[in-house]
Amino acid sequence: MHLPEARLKELETRFEQVERELADPSLGGRPDKLKQLGKEHAELKPTVDAWRTYQRASEDLQEAKEMLSGSSGEEKAYIEEEIATQKATLRALEEQITEALLPKDPNDDRDVIVEVRAGAGGDEAGLFAAALFRMYTRYAEAHRWKTEVLSSNPSGVGGLKEVVFAVKGKGAYSRLKHEGGVHRVQRVPVTESSGRIHTSAAGVLVMPEAEEVEVEIDPNELRIDVYRSSGPGGQSVNTTDSAVRIKHLPTGVEVACQDEKSQLQNKEKAMRILRARLLQIEQEKQLAEQAAERKSQYRSADRSERIRTYNFPENRVSDHRINYTVHRLSEILEGDLDDLIDRLVAEDRAAGLEHAS
Repeated sequence: MHLPEARLKELETRFEQVERELADPSLGGRPDKLKQLGKEHAELKPTVDAWRTYQRASEDLQEAKEMLSGSSGEEKAYIEEEIATQKATLRALEEQITEALLPKDPNDDRDVIVEVRAGAGGDEAGLFAAALFRMYTRYAEAHRWKTEVLSSNPSGVGGLKEVVFAVKGKGAYSRLKHEGGVHRVQRVPVTESSGRIHTSAAGVLVMPEAEEVEVEIDPNELRIDVYRSSGPGGQSVNTTDSAVRIKHLPTGVEVACQDEKSQLQNKEKAMRILRARLLQIEQEKQLAEQAAERKSQYRSADRSERIRTYNFPENRVSDHRINYTVHRLSEILEGDLDDLIDRLVAEDRAAGLEHAS
C-alpha cells in the first residue's frame, strides 16, 4: 500500500497552522472562529498523529536493517524480531491512515429526517410501518438521540400509512443512512383466519436535515393550502383550518402536516420536511453527475431495492445487501440495530479501502 506523502505533509502543515491559530489570545472574542478551528483540529489530529508515528516507525525500521548486516547470533535474532515487529506496525498504520483519508460523507454530522411509508400489503403494511417507526425510536433512545414527529397519517387498525420524524443527535445520519430502502415483512396477520403467511412491505427514506440557509426557497414558487385536519386530535384540531399542504412548484414536491393545533406550527414542520427533500434531490443530482468517480465508494441510493426481510415464523432478519442473517427478530424490532448497522458500515469502509489501494 502506498501512502500519499505529499497529501499527508499538507495535512501536517495545516494542523500546525491550526494549532498556532488556536493559541492566539485574540481568538477568545471570536467564538464562531474558535469553534471552527476546534472542529478542524479534532478532525486532523488522529491522521497527523498516525502519520508522525508512521514516520518514526519507518526510521526505526531503516536503522534496524542497517544494524542487521553487522550482527550475528542472539543479537541478529533480536534485530530480526524487531524488524518483523516494525513491519507489522507500519502495515497497521498504513491501513489506519488510508482509512482516515477516505472521502467523508459530508452529511454524517447532520441531524436526520426519516420517512416511513406503508407499501404493498394493505392494513398489514400499515402495522409493519408502525413497527419500523417504533424500532427506530427505540434505537434513537438507546443512543440518547431526540426524536420529534413532524407528520403522521395513521391507519384504522393501529398502523401508519406514513410517518415523518426528525432524529437529532451526534452521528444520527451516519448510522441511520443505512436504513433507507424497502423493508419486507413475512408473518401471519392477526386478521388472517387461515394462518397463511402474508408478505408486505414498507419504504424508509432517510434524509439529512437542511438548514434554512442551505436551501433557498422562493416563496413565489410555493403553493400553500390550508384545510381542516382529519383523524384523531381533539375538537380544536378537527374544527379549524390548521392543516397545511405546501407544494414546491418547480420540482412538484408536496408536503402536508396536520399534527399540530396551530397552522403556523404545521407550516414550520412542513417547511423542514420540504427543505430536507429538496436538499436530498440536489445531493442525489450531484452524486449522479459524479457516479463514475464515486460508484465504488457509495452504495446505490436506489430506494426501490429491497434491503431487508423480517420473517416472523423463523424469527429471522436478513439484510440482503451484505447477505447477513440473524435469528433474533424481536430484539431488532426493539431497536437493537447496532450489529446490523456496524456490519454495513464495515462493508462501506472495506470497499473504500479496496478502492484506495
